[in-house]
This record gives sequence, C-alpha cells and structure tokens, in this order.
Amino acid sequence: LYKKNALSSDHVQKLDSICFLWDPIEHAWNEHFKQLCAFKAKNGHCDVSQNDEQNKCLGQWISYQRTSYKKKTLRSDRIQQLNSIGFIWDSLEHAWNEHFNQLTAMRIQGKKWTL
Repeated sequence: LYKKNALSSDHVQKLDSICFLWDPIEHAWNEHFKQLCAFKAKNGHCDVSQNDEQNKCLGQWISYQRTSYKKKTLRSDRIQQLNSIGFIWDSLEHAWNEHFNQLTAMRIQGKKWTL
C-alpha cells in the first residue's frame, strides 16, 4: 500500500514512529555493507570466504554481490558503495595480479625465480 501511496499520512506517521522498515531488502543490503566495512576495518581487506564459519553469511552475501555484478543486475549505487571501500570484484584475477606484481618486483631487484 505504501508504494502505491494508498496509506494515509496518519498511518505512515504511526508506522514511522515505531521505526517500521519500509524496504527490508534495502535495509538488509545496508546492514551487510556495514558488516563488510567493519570486517575491512579489522582485517584490512574485503575478501570474506564463504567457508569462514564466523562470517559465513557475509561471505555468501559477497558472493551474491559478485554474481549480480557479473550478470549486470547490481545497481550502480551499490557498485559505487562497494568500490568506495576497495571491494575486489574478481578475487582470482586480483590474486594473479598480486603474484605477477611480486614476480616483477623480484625481477627488478635482480632475484631469480623458477616456475
């Protein structure tokens, strides 16, 4: 009814007075984002594993964000929010680039390596 503007302003005010959630999906997304920000503050990164028992739900949420991003169904404002905290969209590509950069640094320092 609210989305169709079928609620009276009195009803809206009463529901607002008890902190009624008008959009529980948006609320849940924002709560997960806050959890991710807290995780990053503590751990220095946003890469939460789905296998991490303490953060399993957050890891699953992150996986869903990556899937939605790949399918181009993730809203642009959410992409921007995640980008703003250094979110990694492709963890395998990121890991490859990190290792390549390490090899490059070794090469510059004159160190040898074998593959």
